[in-house]
Amino acid sequence: MAAVLVVVLGALGVAVVLTFASMYEIPSEAMEPTLQGCGVCENDHVVVDKLSYRFRPPQPGDVIVFRAPTAWYMPGATGENELVKRVIAVGGQTVECRADVGLTVNGKLLVEPYLDPATMEADPKAFPCLGNEFGPVDVPDGRLWVMGDNRTHSADSRTYCRSAAPDIASGLMCTGDPSAGTVPVADVIGKVRAIAFPSPRRGLLADVNPQFGP
Repeated sequence: MAAVLVVVLGALGVAVVLTFASMYEIPSEAMEPTLQGCGVCENDHVVVDKLSYRFRPPQPGDVIVFRAPTAWYMPGATGENELVKRVIAVGGQTVECRADVGLTVNGKLLVEPYLDPATMEADPKAFPCLGNEFGPVDVPDGRLWVMGDNRTHSADSRTYCRSAAPDIASGLMCTGDPSAGTVPVADVIGKVRAIAFPSPRRGLLADVNPQFGP
């Protein structure tokens, strides 16, 4: 009887853990150096907190796992097209990037210590946007603008936004309907809290809000 009770309690414990947290493998380099995933290394496995967002919405700087909008379906997802990105702007905020200014939200330059300096210095012409200039994008209520930390190797909100034809010709992206490039808060699965393994990289992820800069 005691053995049966132990098995039952163990099963209940697993069920509770799976309800509030999940483990995901990082399949690509889009979030490096924060999260590692590549064909020639041991991919990070991360712990995702599925409970916190029941009490408050995602915040700028959060690293999240979400179900990608249909238009975003792509190879390299963590599961059933579940992706990992960082929240840059939330509903009601305006995000844009200009080569002579950098990435801003509501006109304020972001401070992003999680970016890899080597990537930023590799092509000075691409910095500070690390890609095309874009926006301004007014993020709709209930949606998020997300980007990978490895900006030059990440398919994110910049990739799937809509752009007006005249702007595309000039190299300016994301000037059309903002909904296509944003993620519904309702599709967020949880917040990445820690790297579980490989053991040399094990540890909690730092909470960084890039909007709290000087």
